[in-house]
Amino acid sequence: MLQSQTSMVSVPRADGRGTMESFSMVPDGTGPFPGLVIIHEISGLNDHIRDLARQFSEEGYAVLAVDLFSNRSRVICMLQIFYGILVRPLNNSMLNDLNSAITFLRGQQKVDANRIGAVGFCMGGSYALQLAVTGKGMKAASVFYGANPKPLESVALACPIVGSYPDKDFTTSAARDLEMALTNYKIPHDIKIYENTQHSFFSQRRTEFETQASKDAWKRMLSFFSKHLN
Repeated sequence: MLQSQTSMVSVPRADGRGTMESFSMVPDGTGPFPGLVIIHEISGLNDHIRDLARQFSEEGYAVLAVDLFSNRSRVICMLQIFYGILVRPLNNSMLNDLNSAITFLRGQQKVDANRIGAVGFCMGGSYALQLAVTGKGMKAASVFYGANPKPLESVALACPIVGSYPDKDFTTSAARDLEMALTNYKIPHDIKIYENTQHSFFSQRRTEFETQASKDAWKRMLSFFSKHLN
């Protein structure tokens, strides 16, 4: 288990208007380390996301947990986020900001610019999939209960994807469609639907089923990243 250096960093937005104040954790040592962008769900950059960043850093990843709501109206950000998921997936302002975050992460001294991945939850999972398709040089992406990119055929260009979904959720059918598409296009993947779980099971862990599902999803994700990102 590695010790880490923690800081808040200002990540430029893609349009040059303002920054995203984001949570950074970099393992001690010379590196270079694989880099990982974490994309929060609707609750924003909270303690759960920061704790997840610490866990990834302890596993040897340089982590940047972005705050998409930083320094802007949360209402406007939410409108932009859902517009980017429902109306203009693969070409929207939030995706541009996330690509800016990846560029920022690649430029950090201890980060291996050739080993970059992303993980996202709910709306963040949707954008992790968009990054998997559009992010040049991305090595791996992890999605938790996110919406698929449109058109789904765009995943033919995706990096390897690991996905974790509940069986009682509006994203369950999306998981099945995603797995079929990734199989069809021969994209390395690991998609799993967990029985007796609901939306946000990874963070909320309301039942023993969800607690066990969260532990298994974490292990699968680390194993997948070890193969494709390290």
